[in-house]
Amino acid sequence: MALPKAKLDATEAWLAGVTLPAGAAWATEARRAALARVRDMGLPGRRDEYWRFTRPDTMIAPDAPAAAVFDPKDETPAFDALDRLKVVFVDGVFDAEASDDLSGAGIEILRLSEAMKTDIHWARDLYGVLEARGQVPVARPLAAMNTATATDGVVIRATARVERPVSLVYLHRDTGSDAVLHHVVRVEAGADLTLLENGPAAARFNKCMEVDVADGGAFHHVRTQGRDHERRAATHIFARVGAGSVFKSFTTTVNGVLTRNEVVVELTGDGGVAHIAGAALGDGEFHHDDTVFVTHDAVGCESRQVFKKVLRDGAVGVFQGKILVRQGAQQTDGYQISQSLLLDEGSQFLAKPELEIYADDVKCSHGSTSGAIDETALFYLRSRGVPRSDAQDLLVMAFLAEAIDEIDRPEIAEDIRSRLEGWLSRHRR
Repeated sequence: MALPKAKLDATEAWLAGVTLPAGAAWATEARRAALARVRDMGLPGRRDEYWRFTRPDTMIAPDAPAAAVFDPKDETPAFDALDRLKVVFVDGVFDAEASDDLSGAGIEILRLSEAMKTDIHWARDLYGVLEARGQVPVARPLAAMNTATATDGVVIRATARVERPVSLVYLHRDTGSDAVLHHVVRVEAGADLTLLENGPAAARFNKCMEVDVADGGAFHHVRTQGRDHERRAATHIFARVGAGSVFKSFTTTVNGVLTRNEVVVELTGDGGVAHIAGAALGDGEFHHDDTVFVTHDAVGCESRQVFKKVLRDGAVGVFQGKILVRQGAQQTDGYQISQSLLLDEGSQFLAKPELEIYADDVKCSHGSTSGAIDETALFYLRSRGVPRSDAQDLLVMAFLAEAIDEIDRPEIAEDIRSRLEGWLSRHRR
């Protein structure tokens, strides 16, 4: 179907300004294919079904809107107390001096630009491949734009259980920075990898991650998005989960003018597990969008989507989540919950939960609710001497607990809790 003229013109204008990065033949082919996908689907617009709640204008504008840099002294960076292997990017560019030695037992890490110069590399089987699979049935043009133009990122291959988490640290120092990063992760059969992400990254950030978890592998992902108040970010994770494998991803978000996180997961092997969760807190000019699509295409798989948002002073939260159960994916267990806590009458929560099921032996449920602080619970705490602000913070943390409980490692979960408690404390009324 032909694109509307306005969308076609905007897409062609963007394509005219694109110069493909140099690389091996397979890398160039993957980028050209991504450009073709952008041309076919067009840039995102508010008339697109999955963009009707979120304005994409600033994410596709020729120049990134300026974003003031947050003073790093005002808040301790996430995960600082953990023993981790740090990979640092400054405004979207790898910083070798600030990063740790990238070698380690059971793991291989290489800068994306180096991998894509190599004629034979395992990343050729994944780069742009999972992203392309994730374009059906829902178009995700920002991800295709990323595949076509990204020049930096890392490729990570776990071949055994990796004891130290790999930590991707994104620093923002230029008020007009426009960062595009693409990461490729392969977890081999029986391997286990924990990947952490934190930092504002840039004034505007487009990030794509492709994750392939082989049979019996495990991938645990935890990220924090926050600090800079004016930043904009669009992120995508495309994951393929094999037989008996585990994929878990948790995101906490505070601050930011616009954040859209998309996660697309395919459960392709029997007995696979996929958990996607998030906790967001925002006030004022804060727009946060979680868009999730989980496909069950094997027997006996389990998926969970758990998203909680706390909103105030006109903040907007969006959740668009879908569970697709294909024919033959019997004994599926799918769970989806999205909830918001609105701390005033000026905030909004917009939700679109979906189930599409073509198998008959399944257990699937979804639910979405919005509400205010429970006044009875608040009165109970205050009647026992708890100040109102402390009582409200306790109830907010109790509301977020189900999402935070999705984090398997207790020390990381505790870091997230303390970070959210600190945000609540700094934003008291």
